[in-house]
Amino acid sequence: MDTESTQLESWQYEWRQHGLELDVATFFADHGGDVSELRYATLASAVGAGYDRVSSHARRVAYRDSLNAVLQFRPGIQAWLDAASGFRLAVASSSPASWVLPLLEQSGYRSRFEVVACGDEVSAHKPDPAVYYLALERLGIVASEAMAFEDTPHGVAAAKAAGLRCVAIPNPHTDASLLGAADRVLGSAEEMTLAEVISQ
Repeated sequence: MDTESTQLESWQYEWRQHGLELDVATFFADHGGDVSELRYATLASAVGAGYDRVSSHARRVAYRDSLNAVLQFRPGIQAWLDAASGFRLAVASSSPASWVLPLLEQSGYRSRFEVVACGDEVSAHKPDPAVYYLALERLGIVASEAMAFEDTPHGVAAAKAAGLRCVAIPNPHTDASLLGAADRVLGSAEEMTLAEVISQ
């Protein structure tokens, strides 16, 4: 689910409430985890003394949540999940459980994921491999028995640092040329079936 885009859209929306345009080129961090406070500080500096952090946050989050409420799987992902009945599935996310679990429930596929490992359970975010180590530990398997699917360079770096094979499907805001460390880069999950991906 492309929450990178809904996050960006919510921040663009909030900047426009003040007659400003967000610099998209510097928006995305090179690591996982929450950088909201830095973003609010940047906006406050741009707006000046009249900036109201509380109302700004409430307005942005309400808009973001309205976007996420209708968010669906990226193309091909549902077909992959439907074809993965013989596999044990896990989520390894830098985001906190309070963000990850509601979106999994909304997808209707929460029960398919045996393990969920989140950023608020480890000491460092991607590109650090800590959350992948936690997911592997909870699955009770070693890295060579697993494959990761990522959409950002820092996600790929974390997966590879943990010793996993990694397939990258860049989100709309990721430069695919930065995903060279992945074992395979696809433009979309529709390009191959899950069986084809696993067998490569």
